[in-house]
Amino acid sequence: MKHFLLLTAAVLAAACQTQPAEDFASYVNPRIGSGGHGHVFVGANVPFGFVQVGPTSIPQDWDWCSGYHDSDSTVIGFSQLHLSGTGIGDLFDVTVMPRLGASRPERGREEDPESGVWSYADRSREVAEPGYYSVPLMRDNILAEMTATARVGFHRYTFPAAEDANLVFDLENGGSWDRAVDCGFEVEKDAEGNVKAIGGHRFSTGWADDQKVFFWAEFSRPAQAFTTAENPNKRSGVLSPLYGYYTLGHTEPGEQILVKVALSPVSVEGAKANMAAELPGWDFEATRKAAREAWNRELSKVRISTPDPDKRNVFYTALYHTMIAPSVFEDVDGQYRGSDGQVHRASWQNYTTFSLWDTYRAQMPLMTILHPEKMDDMVATMYHIYKEQGDLPVWHLMGNETDCMVGNPGLVSFADAVVKGFRAGLSDQEIVDAMVATATMPDRGQDFRMQYGFIPADLYEESVANDMEYALADGALANAAAALGREELAAEYRERSHSYRHFWDPELQFMRGRNTDGSFTEPFNPIFSNHTTSDYTEGTAWQYIWLVPQDVEGLEALFGSREAMLAKLDGLFEASDQVEGENASIDISGLIGQYAHGNEPSHHIIYLYSMLGEPRKAADRLRQVYSEMYPCNDEGLPGNEDVGQMSAWFILSSFGFYQVEPAGTQYWFGAPLWEKAEVKVAGGTFTISTQGNGPYIQSIKLNGQPYDKPYIEYKDIVAGGTLEFVME
Repeated sequence: MKHFLLLTAAVLAAACQTQPAEDFASYVNPRIGSGGHGHVFVGANVPFGFVQVGPTSIPQDWDWCSGYHDSDSTVIGFSQLHLSGTGIGDLFDVTVMPRLGASRPERGREEDPESGVWSYADRSREVAEPGYYSVPLMRDNILAEMTATARVGFHRYTFPAAEDANLVFDLENGGSWDRAVDCGFEVEKDAEGNVKAIGGHRFSTGWADDQKVFFWAEFSRPAQAFTTAENPNKRSGVLSPLYGYYTLGHTEPGEQILVKVALSPVSVEGAKANMAAELPGWDFEATRKAAREAWNRELSKVRISTPDPDKRNVFYTALYHTMIAPSVFEDVDGQYRGSDGQVHRASWQNYTTFSLWDTYRAQMPLMTILHPEKMDDMVATMYHIYKEQGDLPVWHLMGNETDCMVGNPGLVSFADAVVKGFRAGLSDQEIVDAMVATATMPDRGQDFRMQYGFIPADLYEESVANDMEYALADGALANAAAALGREELAAEYRERSHSYRHFWDPELQFMRGRNTDGSFTEPFNPIFSNHTTSDYTEGTAWQYIWLVPQDVEGLEALFGSREAMLAKLDGLFEASDQVEGENASIDISGLIGQYAHGNEPSHHIIYLYSMLGEPRKAADRLRQVYSEMYPCNDEGLPGNEDVGQMSAWFILSSFGFYQVEPAGTQYWFGAPLWEKAEVKVAGGTFTISTQGNGPYIQSIKLNGQPYDKPYIEYKDIVAGGTLEFVME
């Protein structure tokens, strides 16, 4: 089940095989979501690749979590690793910057044009497309271009005539919260004593507490010298050199210097081997072409028909954004650095960058449809994370558990894959052990939940959000246990998944924090938010009423009737869109009333209308979100992209269905957007078509037969066939 993502010489040859006739990559605009709070990566990579090579800017504020924002054109260099759409910054490791003349070893400040190595970029001549990025650097009139393989960033710099050209390697400046703790360079010379390659390492702490990256860089032209320097400001506290200067000296007008930078999580030798396997030659254009073709192969898994070119571009850009991560996290020989800090060798394709609190909702379920060939590897990766750290991942980055966000989201995605038949060769007992160990780990509030039956607000912050996320993860475990025939275990965790009921206030009809004595927390304001310290996570009480996707019938029973629940659901969208609190969470965005599409806890809510027998109300709200929240411009996302989730919601919803229940198999109908969508699935092609111009589904046929269920089963999607909507 090993699926290497290698753009090796062999893969470059494979790229000459038959490619999709349609250039799907031409529909992708990587800048969509680079404004506002989208935080998307802009640069060059291949699908699910380890490397994301692209520009890093001076600012380190929240909106620069990816290193790039449309409001700013500064560049401190081109880093080999970036995150896409996250709400916390990290990575930006091993940054390369072409320069003329001497430059101080520091990040630089925009108010001081002579500081550091930074430059303004001419964004009017920027080119960003799948697998390729270029921009002119205005300080020294140098054109920067880059492409990538899975583990190698490939740079091309076009210099003007100069006598003092050099390439600066910056190991100091990582992303936002990141801080270098140990760095080093090593140099390889040719027979004449010229420098021809360099290697080294960058160890850092930040979001990923103990991150280790090794690199190997080769150049198309040897250097006169390679010198190192420290930042005189000693920002990092690291005594070893943080900057390296690869001195080229004289350059002819228009001379192009090529640089290949391979990465490894294990060793410099691993980085060397990755380069030898993936990019032994120097053909930049062939590598760029292969990267684009790799994107076309993945993007061609869905072919949509629409008269609206903007919506087509939004769709394929969204599809592109869902395939930046999870990212390959192993060398070509299978070695990777595990959660225990030890080096292991995988017999599967190992991954990292699991933003699971976000992606368990749509991005991971979308992968089970579009990328079944990768799912066993995802399951194996999560299982071995459990073996190395004791529980399934929460938010895993570069072999580190960040424990970011609440609940047990890794358990949800793991269980979802198991329910859909992806077992990675694991025994039933191994699967059960991993899930139960995770569900009973006495930390992060679970200890209180197991003691009191719920998480008390006077003992743990964000108690409602934590408990409700744990409850839905228990529901996912119950579904997986049932799929494995463990009915007793399924019943136990089905009951545990009802802990959300402790927070129900029948008088006000909200989920409210409770103290150990059973009293509700006071004062109560349903539109109040205090980021990280209230009863809710990145939300208000309005949004957390609905976080019961594992037990919608049970939630309806709390309301007392379907009519009462529907009235409250209407009220969500009709409420004021104001959020009160001096420290209100900025993540509460994309508001329609108190429905917050810009953050993940709201993503299933519209589909509750379909589940409650009001599909037309669902269609109305879905089409409002399509038109208002996903424009074809830099502001094109209502909140953080969150490593594919914001885009995955749009993709699935635009097909006309969405998975609501964690680790469920039912995809509930909503509002199909395309005249036709042809989706490559395990069983062939699943074709979705619409007839009629109305906004509402009038009738449905599945494989030519009338279909009267309000949802479609996963097995029917992946088997291939036809789903026909008649609209009115």
